[in-house]
Amino acid sequence: MSNNNHNKALSGLTDKWQDLKDEFGNRIEDSHFESWLEGIKAEVGDGIEMLSRRARGVFNPNLVTMQLEDIQSIILRERPTPYYGTIIAFKVNEAKVGRQMLAQVLPDVTGSKEWHKDMQATLSIVMTYEGLKALGVPQSSLESFPESFKAGMARRADKLRDFDINDPDNWMAPFGDKGDIHIGAAVIADSKEKWQAKFNELKETIKAHIDYDNPANGDIEILMEHDFGSDDNVKNVFGYHDGISNPEIQGSGIQTPPSHNGKPIAAGEFVLGYEGEAGTIAPMPQPEILGKNGSFMVLRAYNSHVAEFNKFRKDNTDSEEEAELLGAKMWGRWRSGAPLILAPDKDNKALGDDPSRNNDFGYKDDPYGKKCPFGAHIRRMNPRDSKDFILSDVRIHRIVRRSVGFGEVLPPDVTEDDGKQRGLFFIGINAHAMETVEFLQSQWINDGNFMSLGEEKDPMLGLHNVKKNGGDKDSDADKFTVPADPIRKRYHGIETFNTLYGGEYLFIPSLSALKWISELS
Repeated sequence: MSNNNHNKALSGLTDKWQDLKDEFGNRIEDSHFESWLEGIKAEVGDGIEMLSRRARGVFNPNLVTMQLEDIQSIILRERPTPYYGTIIAFKVNEAKVGRQMLAQVLPDVTGSKEWHKDMQATLSIVMTYEGLKALGVPQSSLESFPESFKAGMARRADKLRDFDINDPDNWMAPFGDKGDIHIGAAVIADSKEKWQAKFNELKETIKAHIDYDNPANGDIEILMEHDFGSDDNVKNVFGYHDGISNPEIQGSGIQTPPSHNGKPIAAGEFVLGYEGEAGTIAPMPQPEILGKNGSFMVLRAYNSHVAEFNKFRKDNTDSEEEAELLGAKMWGRWRSGAPLILAPDKDNKALGDDPSRNNDFGYKDDPYGKKCPFGAHIRRMNPRDSKDFILSDVRIHRIVRRSVGFGEVLPPDVTEDDGKQRGLFFIGINAHAMETVEFLQSQWINDGNFMSLGEEKDPMLGLHNVKKNGGDKDSDADKFTVPADPIRKRYHGIETFNTLYGGEYLFIPSLSALKWISELS
């Protein structure tokens, strides 16, 4: 295709895309992502690769039963591709001014109603329990929050198995007891220009409350500003495509690409005030205007040790091809995002780029883990239909992931640390986020019994002890088992490739709740 024809095709694709955003909700009544995508493929031809990367789901207004206009977009909206953003942490030293600040930024906080429109820059606001207290939320309301949220992440370290190098004593300020994070804000956009404009708008709104010379003397303190982002390849700092698998939420109207988990999960598992999988509405913070349409967020900040990961792959294999396979076995996907279940022998970029196929698989036909090991990261985090797992148990332990990475991707041949910080803000959202993540951390990440793997841990997120034990590479907890013919392989000396340097339990208020808090006296 000539350049002119190619540009013309893309222009036509853009026009088509714009038309679809306004119209497909009324045009699609009972179709699914596959049929919609097939129709678009037939019309736009060569432009489909770009469109496929952007089309992370289909919005069908006929399926909406949730109050989208009141729910913050970070709960329901996929991370854009590419993405750029900043996380900011505030401390409120004067309650009245804190509430004034909320009232000022409230018009810029993004809801979910315009989900299917163009991705403009979004602003999300979340709060810790100490933040709610600092803003003057009544005691009767404070008492209605879950005990785990009141305690905060640092004080739940035993439940999360945050020991040794991950212990809160080793966290960096301002997390845990090393700071007083009250309010968190996140600006995220699909271009640097939109991100900077929204971020500058936020800073302009709050600058009257900040003492930049003596921060502690200000009514509001900025404790942290941390940029993040990823280019169009959407790869984490290890060089692997991530953010592929998120649950479809019943009543949101958002139909995600096909996955093996079948029907959407009940809204109450992710947003307060709706029925969960058990058919009941779980208790929520009171009064109702404070709790309904809100949710909880778990933020965990990791430093990623990519050079050590590369060295481990290289030291335990005989060729680059074998090293790439070992890395894929540890993650459960190749670098492109292609799952091992569908591409067991080599990477398949076309499969990894195709949202209609890259998450549509189960483990039923891999009962011995010879394609995707039982201990692989993605199989641990979502066992799907693996043998001995009850699907209902898997469904109630799903979590919406909005994680973002920071720092440069390190090439796979680099085995010495360059001293630059790179890592991940794990952001998990669920109506019971604290309990869900505490379960995942203690059972599915830092234990292997649920997969009959004994003490083996998640090779990518588990807390390993090789260095602590003075090089004891025979520790059962630091092994990674890969079933194979004629005999399984066992890799020894897994290190902690992601170390925790902070985290918080956060409440995501609805837009109505933010207004209610801002009007307290």
